[in-house]
Amino acid sequence: MRDLVVVGGGGHGRELVELVGAVNAGRPRYRLLGVLDDARPDPDLLAAAGTSHLGPVGLLCELDAEYVVGIGSPNARRAIDLAATGWGRHPATLVHPRAVVGRAVTLGPGSVVCALASVTTNVRTGRHVHLNVAATVAHDCRLGDYVTLAPGARLSGTVTLGDRVTVGTGATVIQGLGIGPGAVVGAGAVVVRDLPAEVVAVGVPARPRSPLAGSAPGGS
Repeated sequence: MRDLVVVGGGGHGRELVELVGAVNAGRPRYRLLGVLDDARPDPDLLAAAGTSHLGPVGLLCELDAEYVVGIGSPNARRAIDLAATGWGRHPATLVHPRAVVGRAVTLGPGSVVCALASVTTNVRTGRHVHLNVAATVAHDCRLGDYVTLAPGARLSGTVTLGDRVTVGTGATVIQGLGIGPGAVVGAGAVVVRDLPAEVVAVGVPARPRSPLAGSAPGGS
């Protein structure tokens, strides 16, 4: 068994704690040491999930353990990944046993596939991509680093998402489209044409409404 910590002690972090338990139920693979968080997560909620708060994120530099980032923000995942890589730590890739992942799928380091998610064939993801509960990724999609698909988000075939893209709960991206780095697709939106970088797009059909606050073209 390999030692593992979850970075982030909030709701999403606790979901990943439960995911680790589901992975271990079939064949024990990880010894979960606890969660790392610079804040003070609720100890009762962590205890109910079967874990505890070990200390701040910087403690990872002292632990001989793999890590997974239980934080929804793509920018936060990127910052933690860069720090952890500098400390010589390696991320775990987690797939819930109730997810469906095709044989011709390549998941990047640190990626997470939650329960009821489906990833079909010839799909590639970058680092620390999060496919939340019941998200769907169809054939020949390419997802950049730190992408987030919220619960129930759906990508049709041959969709390309740049780094740090977020596709909101229940949103849909139709076949063959591209979304630029750092863009956010709002909950329930339907994307029917390519979207540029660093915009928020909402509605049916989805239209860019505003650039993300403080963003520069291309992102960072």
